[in-house]
Amino acid sequence: MKTVLAFDFGASTGRAIKAVFDGKEINYEEIHRFENIPKTVDGHICHDVDMILAEIKIAIEKAGKIDSMAFDTWGVDYGLLDKDGTLIHEPYHYRDERTKDALSKAFKKIDADELYAETGNQIMNINTLFQLICDENSDKADKLLFMPDLFGYLLTGKKVCETTIASTSQMLNPITKKWSKTVLSAFSINETLFPPLCESATINGEYNGIPVISVAGHDTQCAVAAMPAKSENAAFLSCGTWSLIGCELDDPVMTKQSNALELSNEIGANGKINFLKNISGLWLIQETRRDLAKTDKKYSYNELEMFARESQPFRSFIDPDAPELSAHGNLPDKIRAFCKNTDQPVPETIGQLVRCIYESLALKYRLALEQIAECTGKKFGVLHLMGGGTKDGFLCELAAQSLGIPVIAGPIEATALGNIMLQLIALGKIESIEKGREIIAETEKVKIFEAQHTACWDEAYERFCKIIKK
Repeated sequence: MKTVLAFDFGASTGRAIKAVFDGKEINYEEIHRFENIPKTVDGHICHDVDMILAEIKIAIEKAGKIDSMAFDTWGVDYGLLDKDGTLIHEPYHYRDERTKDALSKAFKKIDADELYAETGNQIMNINTLFQLICDENSDKADKLLFMPDLFGYLLTGKKVCETTIASTSQMLNPITKKWSKTVLSAFSINETLFPPLCESATINGEYNGIPVISVAGHDTQCAVAAMPAKSENAAFLSCGTWSLIGCELDDPVMTKQSNALELSNEIGANGKINFLKNISGLWLIQETRRDLAKTDKKYSYNELEMFARESQPFRSFIDPDAPELSAHGNLPDKIRAFCKNTDQPVPETIGQLVRCIYESLALKYRLALEQIAECTGKKFGVLHLMGGGTKDGFLCELAAQSLGIPVIAGPIEATALGNIMLQLIALGKIESIEKGREIIAETEKVKIFEAQHTACWDEAYERFCKIIKK
């Protein structure tokens, strides 16, 4: 019998899940939750580390006797430490606008094609490399710690760099699984800035006698580790604030085609490559709800879904990843402006607005999966949709209809389960990720949304593709 504590931090919510493994089944419960609200420091959006650390300690106190703990978080963000091991500045949030011109700055030092050939990462201005070259504190830094490693360090004093989270940085080579000397040299980044790389499921230090384990630090890789897949032709969609859609491969795909299609290679907890596309996710719904509440239009997520279901289908679409839709504030107005600028009907009601988001996400999933199939030669027969998005039945339905393949929704707590499973592997209680997946497949409930693809979706997809290319 082992009891572990999994900290699963998204960009908007932090949670602590306590789990007990009896050798056959994982039983778990959420024991603590808090809003992860960024704060403004000197005009920049930053993560409130002191607040998060205080919440971590509250959760540890609530958990009682445990055998280990571990952290998974969103990707790309980091903290910088000075030579004394002190955090130099609150970690910047990836949505902070200081990196808006970072790509043009970076491409003066390295060609975009060469950068992709070295790292295999979808080139996005939020990636760690671009944040780092815009960071005024980088010259003062002795060490860089990605967010899950930072929280581990604040408890243990041990500095490590877990591989899956490092692979989101645009600085790690997915073939060698080491830092790209070409990239670091181009930007005069000393490799000593990074602590030693470590694999998932490694015990790294203690806090008050409790082992602190490096699991798959990137929440997406925790979710994929827990994927109850039984088929080689399975795709995955880790759906929460972001949507990450892709498949597992033995080797990275770093071609001119995959670069042009903005596909990414990230290292999984099992050492495989997760070949995927980053798409904006339920943040679009979350942000819309927040903006509506500021105008005294306060609705639950269920109410927003109901409004969307009752609205006319295929009225207007957005590109979920349009740059103008990525920043906080006034999202409903930005969506209306996008529709107007692309000669579409402007969403007038809340239902039309939310349905526009839902259908656009479902259609973007289809586009991404078609692009992944082009680059890999795979033919996908099922999509495993995992994470918080599984609670959104309407999104699951639309994804199945858009893709024309069954969507298996669940487990809801895939990220936490991956975290838990990897802790149990480190503790010697589960022999492998494959065995952990078998346990999860046998014990977790999933819901199957059968494909109901129609010609209407083909017509909508054709319109959508034209709109996002304008």
